[in-house]
Amino acid sequence: MVANFPTGTYRVQVRPGFDLDATAGLAGYLHDLGVSHLYSAPLLTATPGSPHGYDVVDPTRVNPQLGGEEALKRLVDALRQQGLGLVVDIVPNHMGLFQPAANPAWWDVLTHGRGSAYADWFDIDWAAGPIVVPVLGAASDVSELSVQDGELRYYEHRFPIAPGTGAGSPQEVHDRQHYRLVDWRLGNELLNYRRFFAVTELAGVRVEDAGVFDATHAEVLRWVTAGDVDGIRVDHPDGLRDPDGYLHALRQRAPDAWLVVEKILERGEPLPPHWPVDGTTGYDALGEVCGLFVDPAGEAAFGLDGPDWAEEAHEQKLGVTRRLFPAELRRLDALAPGSRETLAELAANFHVYRTYLPYGRADFDAAVAETKRRRPDLAGTLDGLIPRLSDPADELCARFQQLTGAVMAKGVEDTAMYRWNRFIALNEVGGDPSRFGVAPEEFHAAAARRLEEWPAGMTTLSTHDTKRGEDVRARLAVLSEAPDLLAPLLGRAGIPDPSFETLFWQTVLGAWPLSAERLQAYLTKAAREANRSTSWDAPDEAFEATFAAAVHLLDGDARLRADVEAVVARIRPFGWSNALGQKLVQLTMPGVPDVYQGTELWEDSLVDPDNRRPVDFAERRDLLAALDATALAGQPAPPVDDSGVAKLLVVSRALRLRRDRPELFQRYHPVPVTGDTAGHAVAFDRGGALTVATRLPLRLAAAGGWDSQDLKLPGGAWTDVLTGRAVDSTRVGDVLSTYPVALLVRE
Repeated sequence: MVANFPTGTYRVQVRPGFDLDATAGLAGYLHDLGVSHLYSAPLLTATPGSPHGYDVVDPTRVNPQLGGEEALKRLVDALRQQGLGLVVDIVPNHMGLFQPAANPAWWDVLTHGRGSAYADWFDIDWAAGPIVVPVLGAASDVSELSVQDGELRYYEHRFPIAPGTGAGSPQEVHDRQHYRLVDWRLGNELLNYRRFFAVTELAGVRVEDAGVFDATHAEVLRWVTAGDVDGIRVDHPDGLRDPDGYLHALRQRAPDAWLVVEKILERGEPLPPHWPVDGTTGYDALGEVCGLFVDPAGEAAFGLDGPDWAEEAHEQKLGVTRRLFPAELRRLDALAPGSRETLAELAANFHVYRTYLPYGRADFDAAVAETKRRRPDLAGTLDGLIPRLSDPADELCARFQQLTGAVMAKGVEDTAMYRWNRFIALNEVGGDPSRFGVAPEEFHAAAARRLEEWPAGMTTLSTHDTKRGEDVRARLAVLSEAPDLLAPLLGRAGIPDPSFETLFWQTVLGAWPLSAERLQAYLTKAAREANRSTSWDAPDEAFEATFAAAVHLLDGDARLRADVEAVVARIRPFGWSNALGQKLVQLTMPGVPDVYQGTELWEDSLVDPDNRRPVDFAERRDLLAALDATALAGQPAPPVDDSGVAKLLVVSRALRLRRDRPELFQRYHPVPVTGDTAGHAVAFDRGGALTVATRLPLRLAAAGGWDSQDLKLPGGAWTDVLTGRAVDSTRVGDVLSTYPVALLVRE
């Protein structure tokens, strides 16, 4: 949609512990690294102490905990001095409620109810009575309320008191308010406002209302108009009532901004072509790139007892619909009495996050057909609902479309992907764990399609939402080539859930070495998200003690650690090869490549909050300076080793080339590799910049290396920008004599 889009972005998790001034200090380093734009986490005022910024409480000002407006000006100035632009993350779907006093609009709604000037900001079912606030430890805790300084208090929680209602006991005062404090466990059942997924502390915002849109977007759009912001990343558009209308309104007000959306596309699902955006945030590209380095031949060795992936996903989607979304079902049932069970089953049968009717009608029809197949007893009720569910003007249709995305996210991403642990490198946002690898031909077709349809869409390998870091997946991919290396460890952790034990060992091998504290924190989150042997609502101490014991055993049993380290030593070099390969492919394929903070060196993070750990930018700055000095002095390229400098080399050289020579990246042509082991390389020409990467490196080593494999190089003289070496041979072994990757430029 825009003519001038970034050549490369760098994601920084701006937060109170790393504020806008600290981010401004990165400008020189990011320029040297080669990106064109800093890509920031949300900058509007969030819940005090928020580690991520997605719980915005005041959309009218820059977060004072990040330094406020003056610090944002300093950041913009620092970026402009280095020739860099700024891309910001915005959260239109919801606002944070965890600390009501921090959110002026929500505080006013709690104070004045339907009479509040902000009553239309939030998607509240006013016909359902007072606003339900699930915060009490138990229903009897109403007796723990107190009145202090004109507020209703529950321990550290503060709530407003409506004018003229403050007389009497705290419970009497409470009962006169426009809200009701209830047991936190009852939120899923009783809630009467729309929320983000199943997070009661995040209330849905009605940006479909023009006045609400203007009020909540004025500050961000002021930055765009002033030329301080060049691009916008839209968080979770699927939660909105009318994503299409919202995006058109945003594009109208920011016609020249680079605009990308966090739209999770399922396998084969296109981005709605009529959306006025530049593309997605890149989870689709992540699946294609990572799959390219997984060996399809290894699939047979990875098995799980129990349902296949499709059945597991359906079971968990149906389960979360009933367990987490009864309030949403109740609101739908009020619109169509007697529809609750039918709508729950229908939501569980969507294979995409949502439709945008009339666009997506085929997906709707497929879900209807599957529902009738699974539950023929519901066919009559469903047939009666179809005219309303397929009419975008019907309230039932609009609200049901908002539900299915939440069901997919919670049922698949946050439940099934922690239960179905066949090969966890594939268990990623927007991924299909049953799809074992991506053939080079399939990758090339997808890349060519991206260039044609969404050339300015973002590509990524790691985000703040990925389940594990890119290099963890790269090392795990080696196990697809040698699944026998995993087998001797299975059963030795003593975890009574076989699938979870598989998750345990694959996590250990993928991220080793990692501390007992990090491993324990990850396993606790994974087990509770799986909601099988333990859960967030009802933790099972006995089960959690089993994996805590496994962590302790791994930490203290020298023989077991030695066995783990032996496997890691075997796969680590090939994991590095995969890591360099997938990174170079992602950085040079069609699209705008994003580098998540810190991933220019080896990246061993697990799911959040682990992937928001502080990054040592000083180390990276020093390593890059030393790398450049080495190259300037004509010294040999650094080895592929624990330091990760080889990855820094790949990242910086690829990003600089895209920024400085954009004319080399205007086309896409697969470059054939011939010979018996041709399947171990992937190569493509972007129009003068040619990428070569090693595929399935362990099997390649077992086959004796490249031997006589040839690369069908287009005519001309080529130089590898990673090594500075002229390439005068078409033999793959010669091209990749220094690194398992090469980035060739035709002179």
